[in-house]
Parts: sequence; structure tokens; C-alpha cells
Amino acid sequence: MEKYYITEEAFEKIFVYVRDLKRVYCKKREKTRRFLEAVFFVMRTGIQWIELSRIYGNYKSIHKRFIAWAKKDIWNGLLSHFSKECDAESFMIDGSIIRAHACASGYEKNSQEEQALVRSKGGFTTKIHALVDALGLPIRFILTPGQSSEIKQAPKLIEGITEANILGDKAFDCEEFIQQINAQNCEPVIPSRSNRKVQRDVDYCLYKERHLIECFFAKIKQFRRIFSRFDKLALAYMAFLAFASTIIWLR
Repeated sequence: MEKYYITEEAFEKIFVYVRDLKRVYCKKREKTRRFLEAVFFVMRTGIQWIELSRIYGNYKSIHKRFIAWAKKDIWNGLLSHFSKECDAESFMIDGSIIRAHACASGYEKNSQEEQALVRSKGGFTTKIHALVDALGLPIRFILTPGQSSEIKQAPKLIEGITEANILGDKAFDCEEFIQQINAQNCEPVIPSRSNRKVQRDVDYCLYKERHLIECFFAKIKQFRRIFSRFDKLALAYMAFLAFASTIIWLR
């Protein structure tokens, strides 16, 4: 190949991880590189798999391997592996609505909600619920239909986090959620709603750091396959999300 989009250093770290996995066969370095470059190119440009250049190989084989890795949780495993060394002083949570293309529908009859899709007044959408560390680097995601409330997914996002600051906007000002944060020995940095009878004190200097999760969404949406959803399967969309996040970690 004449041009590589993934840096040599980043690829080497990914290859060392996948090479030792028993769930997949990745002993041939050049073939693995070509496969990852193909997935990156589709993710970055948003092209259909059938339009993929032949220099990457047979598009059907590449797509089949991509889905196989998703089913074996390889893409999420990559993100989990590289996010182990996160800055655990603070964590930020937020959500972002993603417009879905018409081709994302029709996987199975009445399966839209199962595939994290919904048609509403806002259009055909899905929603990304994200958790990032103190540096704005991604930790984990939850995918839901676009109309879903962010507060309902917040407890799952912060599971297992202890002794840290939890930053969020007023949408996360829920008494049960605040109690969960306190129970995990964490400090809520969430402004109170205007109608709350007892207003909580908030460290607004620390709260300003919450812009980092907005910056993360801006970075992740540079990838066309994430900015718009073209995938029928939530599994495939989550795989792109995890791989793009891994690339951000390795920059």
C-alpha cells in the first residue's frame, strides 16, 4: 500500500494486543494492517463497503471479518485495553444524538428499538451516551434510541468508579443518581436545577472542565461513519465507535 492512515506506532500497539488473542487469528502483520486500514478508511470517509478500493482486498471478506470481530467483542476490548491508564481524578458524562440514514433501517421487522433506533419528531436517530476521563479520553459507551433520557443510562456509565469527581450538566441532577455518586465515594459536580428546593454547592471552576466531553464528541464526529449512522446493526455502529475511540487514545 502507498499510504497508511494509522500511524506505525499506533498500529504496532494494536497488533501486539490482537496478536495474542485466542479468539482471532492475526499472526500475519501485513494482512492485519491492510484490514485495519480498510476499516479506518470506511469509518473516516463513510463510504459503502462495496465502494472500498481493491487495494484493501475483497470488501465482502473485510466486512465479514469486521462483523466477526464485533461479535467477539474485539473492538470494545481494544478500547478497554488502552483506556486502563486513564486519568481517574474526574469523569464526565453526556449524551449526543446522531442522525441515522434511511439505509440504517430495515434489519428486521419491528427491530428498531433493539438496534438503538427510533423515528420521532426529531427524525430517525440514535443516541450515544459517553463516559470520558479527566483528559476527555473515552472510557465506555451506551447506545440507545434517540429519544432516550440521558439520566436513565447514567447509573450504568459510572458503575465501578470510586473516589473521583463526576461531572455532568443539569440533566443529571437527579436525587437517586446523586445518592449513587455519594455511595461510590465520589463527588458530584452537577449544577442543581432551578426548581430544586435545596440548591447544592458546586465547584464551578472544576465544572468548567466539562467542556472536554463536548470536545470529545467533536473529535469523534470527524469520522463520517459516526457523525451519521449508516449501519443497521447497533453492534456494527458500536464497533466503529470503539475503534475510533481507540485511535483517539493512540494519537
